[in-house]
Amino acid sequence: MQEFEVNLLAFVQRKVIEIIQTLKLAKKTSKDDYFTHLRLVLLGMAVVGGIAFVIKLIAEFITSTGGKT
Repeated sequence: MQEFEVNLLAFVQRKVIEIIQTLKLAKKTSKDDYFTHLRLVLLGMAVVGGIAFVIKLIAEFITSTGGKT
């Protein structure tokens, strides 16, 4: 059991060191890059939402007129 705890502790310590090294290498993005990514994400959400809305609209139309001729 102690060997497991030692291995777990060593694993966690390695991961923390890796995270710290990655954060040291990372650079802060500029405002232009941030707003470009934000616009792309919002555009993607709008497109997915629009497609879902159209599918829901078609499904409602089909189910509301399904039994009537």
